[in-house]
Amino acid sequence: MTDPGWTSSSDPYLTPQQYDAWSAEAATRGSVGTQQLLGVETVDADKRVRRALGLADTERAVVRRRLILEDDRPVELADSYYPEPIAAGTPLAENHKIKGGAVRVLADLGLTPHQVSEHVTARRPADQEQELLDVAADEPILVLTRLSRAATGQPAEYAVMRTVTSRSAGHTYQMQVPTA
Repeated sequence: MTDPGWTSSSDPYLTPQQYDAWSAEAATRGSVGTQQLLGVETVDADKRVRRALGLADTERAVVRRRLILEDDRPVELADSYYPEPIAAGTPLAENHKIKGGAVRVLADLGLTPHQVSEHVTARRPADQEQELLDVAADEPILVLTRLSRAATGQPAEYAVMRTVTSRSAGHTYQMQVPTA
């Protein structure tokens, strides 16, 4: 996944690992990173998710919802959506944690992320986000959306991560500018 001219703090989350990328990242700060699986369900996705995953109006998506914690403190809500035809019958659609993460399952299906688009915005948290993240209504959150496509161009995952700004290490992107 890593291009020698472009790196991102998202890279460990986009390549199949034998370890939990979040736990490893938190450990670099001397913290303990854990996740709670809030649920897995098949949904009639909203327009934004359907568009990102290339789903027809009648097609559904599997969503895996997680609460990300650092030293037992909530730092992020992460929802990952997969086209139902890809996820059905795989660990992606099962209500338990996946050893090696969802990216490993995608790789096993021949859908290793090849092209990734990320978009970062900030906003105030919605009521449910305030409760789950234990933040005040005026605490800004970062919203990172990520669309991962396989080498064929097929959308494989659309993720929405909402991070408490004051508890975030931020997102780092580096690129090498080509010379003429």
